[in-house]
Amino acid sequence: MTSLLHFFIAIPVIGYFVSIAIPGKQEKLLSRIAFGTAGIHLFLAIGFLAWWLFKGHHTLNMKDIAIFTTPGYEFFIDFYFDKITAMYLFVGAFLTFLVTIYSGIYLHRESGYKRFFNTILFFYMGYNTVIFAGNLETLFIGWEVLGIASFLLIAFYRDRYLPVKNAVKIFSIYRITDVGIILAMWLSHHLWHENITFLKLSNYTLVDIQLQRHTLVGVLISLMILISAAGKSAQFPFSSWLPRAMEGPTPSSAIFYGALSVHLGVFLLVRTFPFWEHQLSVRILIAVAGIFTSIVATGIARVQSSVKSQIAYASIAQIGLIFIEVAAGFETLALFHFAGNAFLRTYQLLVSPSVVSYLIREQFYNFTPRQHTVEDSLPKKIEYTFYMLCLKEWNLDSMMYRYLWNPLKWAGKKLGFLTLSRAIYFFVPAYLLGIFTLYQEEYIPAGIQEQLPVVFALIGLIMVLKSFSERKQARMSWMLVIMNHFWVALAVSFNEHFNYNHTLLYLSGIIVAGLTGFLCLHQLKLREGNIDLDQFHGHSYKHPKLAFVFLLACLGLSGFPITPTFIGEDLIFTHIHEDQALLALFVSLSFIMDGLAIIRIYARIFLGPHVKSVYEMAYRSS
Repeated sequence: MTSLLHFFIAIPVIGYFVSIAIPGKQEKLLSRIAFGTAGIHLFLAIGFLAWWLFKGHHTLNMKDIAIFTTPGYEFFIDFYFDKITAMYLFVGAFLTFLVTIYSGIYLHRESGYKRFFNTILFFYMGYNTVIFAGNLETLFIGWEVLGIASFLLIAFYRDRYLPVKNAVKIFSIYRITDVGIILAMWLSHHLWHENITFLKLSNYTLVDIQLQRHTLVGVLISLMILISAAGKSAQFPFSSWLPRAMEGPTPSSAIFYGALSVHLGVFLLVRTFPFWEHQLSVRILIAVAGIFTSIVATGIARVQSSVKSQIAYASIAQIGLIFIEVAAGFETLALFHFAGNAFLRTYQLLVSPSVVSYLIREQFYNFTPRQHTVEDSLPKKIEYTFYMLCLKEWNLDSMMYRYLWNPLKWAGKKLGFLTLSRAIYFFVPAYLLGIFTLYQEEYIPAGIQEQLPVVFALIGLIMVLKSFSERKQARMSWMLVIMNHFWVALAVSFNEHFNYNHTLLYLSGIIVAGLTGFLCLHQLKLREGNIDLDQFHGHSYKHPKLAFVFLLACLGLSGFPITPTFIGEDLIFTHIHEDQALLALFVSLSFIMDGLAIIRIYARIFLGPHVKSVYEMAYRSS
């Protein structure tokens, strides 16, 4: 029975690769492949669930493949199945099947028809990887796939300004959740001294003994999990991204941001509940976040003029309530609430194009305003203040820019003296000096030697800050990201057991992806001349193959699970010591910023309105 878990991952993978091989003009065949993949998966899910329930619904766990093993560390794939997976599997399979049927007709003759179905199957592959994950490492693989699939679907109308801009904005939130998972894995390795599985986490005695000895580490792990869950499920202060995600096609809005992807933060909390259930402070924090999000999102939803935005904020409010239920320990109630909210929001989003015309008629002929609302019982000043805050969406976007992105951009702009030639002239001798100090440690005073990893990690962070704020040279921005990875590898190399083979594993994907991306930029520079980062150029219109190759290079350079760098990033954090919090902070900030810098380069050069178009392009939507 356990061996059948492979099929739930394999079916979407096979469907995805078959769909890639089909020509884009064959719409019927493309939709039938997606429809067939989702249908087979749904049929298998129903049969498996019936058999699992009949056999006594025991928890299933299967350690599958050990991808990388070294003394004190093992990266392995683990699959897990229990009632949480069962609920998410049924809801996901049913709604994906429904949306693929709907999309086949809805997107008829759309220029990105094939791209849409490829991305939906890619998303479904990541979704199943997450819900069947038996450890954080396996979950993180699917988590990364979902992040890229989200970016591609939001930017589906890639010749428009606003979808591309919103896709980059939302990817920045997803990048924060990615690093939250990485830091949770780093602390877990130090807490358990192994790659801990969710099956072991359900052992109360084992967890309680460890947390009594390492209370602070346990709280930090829980906080990282909460940040990742809040970002993925659009809870405060990350709530503003979900309505912006509605720039994609209606079917993707339904399956992603109404039903499945937005509820994976809840999944993460429920899955890790045995770990943090006895940490009262964490449970209170989760409940407070849920309560505040529900109140704020409900108010914002009631003043929205767009039906999609109204549905998005209503869904956020319900997920806030689910967070409260999880914090209170009502796991089963939270699962049923998730299913109900997912079905309702999918239905609402799929009928939203039609419901607008229905409501217009109602407003003209049958509209009767409510005589009394809840807000009328409040003092008028408070009522009007609340109303204005909701109209401005509580300035959530402005708050994120003011306190997070603008300081980073300010710091990057202070590095305006850095040019590509100066960066290279500084990088080569400074890096050679760093390697010398690495292999000649006996000549370096102990006090200085302890600070060198932090200094090198800080240099890498400065490089990527400059890359993030660069507005002119795309190739320079790309090279600075590559340099950042080299500085991170050098910084962690000072810790014991991080030998040459580990460094090579980490940098192998960086070198290949970095060189490929640089050649793509160089080739585009020869063909088009101007590839500055001051605007969106939309070069994918004329150079789709080059855009695809560069996207693969971006994924490889950002540590996506297509190169050994994905394992190398986890390995990097494993060798950062528990008392090296500053080093972990600099490295994690570097990983956040390099992902943003890379996706920004791709979006600015290949997405958006084409710069040579003879037609006028609207840079803002209604």
